[in-house]
Amino acid sequence: MTSANETKYGRLDPMLAAIEALVRCESPSEDLAACQNVVRLASDIATRILGTPAQIKEIEGRPVFWWGASQPEILLLAHLDTVWPLGSYQPLWEVKGDVVRGPGVFDMKAGFVQALYALKDIEDVADRVALVATTDEETGSFASRKLIMDLSSAAKAVLVLEASLDGKVKTGRKGTAMYKISVHGLAAHAGLEPDKGVNATVEIAHIILQLSALENREHGTTVVPTLLKSGNSANTVPDLAVLEIDARSFAQAELERIDSAIKSLKATITGARLEVTGGLNRPPLQPSSTKALYEKIEEVAKSIGMAPLGCAEVGGASDGNFAAAAGAQVLDGLGAIGGGAHAPSEWLSLKSIEDRSSLLHAFIKDLLK
Repeated sequence: MTSANETKYGRLDPMLAAIEALVRCESPSEDLAACQNVVRLASDIATRILGTPAQIKEIEGRPVFWWGASQPEILLLAHLDTVWPLGSYQPLWEVKGDVVRGPGVFDMKAGFVQALYALKDIEDVADRVALVATTDEETGSFASRKLIMDLSSAAKAVLVLEASLDGKVKTGRKGTAMYKISVHGLAAHAGLEPDKGVNATVEIAHIILQLSALENREHGTTVVPTLLKSGNSANTVPDLAVLEIDARSFAQAELERIDSAIKSLKATITGARLEVTGGLNRPPLQPSSTKALYEKIEEVAKSIGMAPLGCAEVGGASDGNFAAAAGAQVLDGLGAIGGGAHAPSEWLSLKSIEDRSSLLHAFIKDLLK
């Protein structure tokens, strides 16, 4: 059943209609065909909104949306991939009052549409500004990292359309590292002769305890065991256990310490063999890279009658981390207001969409002066 708000906004308001179209075009990072579909749709939407077509590029086999300058003064960064497997978020689209729900609506398809509308009616914008949206951000931006850093190194400002934190822009982010540890043991009958086996599950348990000891709250350093798979049957000593690890910190030195410790892990059970893959991914986004643009956007917000935005340093990483590492001035969290990123409660504030886009429009114009 269509709600009154959906009739009012979803069918008639072009901004929300564009967000709805992108959300309904599900685009999990691992599904290349789905990502190609969403980039084609985004290109069609951009052409309708801005009057000039976007390019669809391929970077290391991944589709990339690109509208505007080839060497931009101002780079707007977005991503169109999501963490949601096809059909895993239900209902696919829902509007109730101020709350809009759907997979990726907050992280970060609304921010992409807000950026498109922010670019309207700015003189010479296509010659000086680019909006680039990748499709592998949620899995580490391994294909798009070089492109982002190359463009950022020559830009005077990089504006990241990731979701806000309760409306606050993001002036700091943790750096990230990702690892996979495989423990190779030896199978044996769990009841008849367990002593003849090498238990990979027991070994991975020892490793998990060692990982927890690596955390450092002073620097926000976390080392989180995430996915764990072990064994093949309930009555067999497991011969293989595979653990994935998410490590983060506000300090690069901490990430390097964690990297060294994980790569130096040794088996505690005789006969077990460890295989460690992965490593450092995104460096931290430091407030020194965001201070100037944050102060500027607060001035712009005041000039158009908006309340102070506020700022926050957060644990999640984004492609803004790469932009800062390339030497750019960066401001992140310029996208949606809402919450529940990566969670079944993901939502977007309907009433915030236009104001957020108008702020970005004024900010871009100010930066281009």
